[in-house]
Amino acid sequence: MMIGDWLDIGSVDQITPGTARTLPVVGADEIAVFRTQKNEFYALVNKCPHKQGPLSQGIVHDNVVTCPLHNWNISLKTGEALGEDKGCVPIIPMKVDAGRMYLLRSAVVGSRAA
Repeated sequence: MMIGDWLDIGSVDQITPGTARTLPVVGADEIAVFRTQKNEFYALVNKCPHKQGPLSQGIVHDNVVTCPLHNWNISLKTGEALGEDKGCVPIIPMKVDAGRMYLLRSAVVGSRAA
């Protein structure tokens, strides 16, 4: 469902704290939606900037996800690789309102990574 510029992607209860779920997007890159142990929500394109590993299958700790392929740490807030690693994955603006998750429509449609 779309509300203005925001796409309703479902209830926050769909994601257990400390995990992620994926959202396939027709004609664009898959999106990973993360819920931290502190009940903060983030959305990123589901590809590590290193070897395109599926970030949704990584370990979530604080506001970071560790890629399951080569242990790169990616900030959920900025999409930037942390430490000595270099690279960035696109973030998708999202918000939570009344227990529902919303993604910015223009960012979802334009999430095709180069």
